[in-house]
Amino acid sequence: MNPKTDFYFSKGKWQEEIKLLRTIVLDCGLTEELKWGCPCYVFEGRNIVLIHVFKEYCALLVFKGALLQDPAGILIQQTENVQSARQIRFTGIKEIKDRAAVIKSYIYEAIEVERAGLKVPLKKTKDYAVPEEFQQKLDRQPALKKAFTALTPGRQRAYLFYFSQAKQSKTRAARVEKYIPNILAGKGPED
Repeated sequence: MNPKTDFYFSKGKWQEEIKLLRTIVLDCGLTEELKWGCPCYVFEGRNIVLIHVFKEYCALLVFKGALLQDPAGILIQQTENVQSARQIRFTGIKEIKDRAAVIKSYIYEAIEVERAGLKVPLKKTKDYAVPEEFQQKLDRQPALKKAFTALTPGRQRAYLFYFSQAKQSKTRAARVEKYIPNILAGKGPED
């Protein structure tokens, strides 16, 4: 147990549940670290699982869960945009106790995925739709198109994702307009 994570297990609604999850995970031989403000469990320096809590449930996040077999059908993709990670959600201590052996088998499989060096095939920038409002700007402004293609693939995807999330054309157009100076300056949406 890493004392840096102890605070996480003494707050909130899910204390009993996450303490049990901690015991189960540590019993699998993983090292406990604090990452993103949550207890994260690593194998040879590589992230395997993370414990986190939400209002409605607590969960074990499996970083490369998309590569696991999931015979018990318990892995959940948080949103359609999450490509690699999967959650195992819990709403009570009995559920965790009943599934302890299954949880361990999933963790051991996740460790084997890391040992094998397997990678989740992630969507490429070309797989993301370019919103019409942004495409029009790119077609009319060669400098903007050049600046956008010069961005890192991650920054390109971040912009395309952010622009596409708006439901109304007016909102998409406003977002595009707002971020044109950042794109021209070679910055990402969070820079």
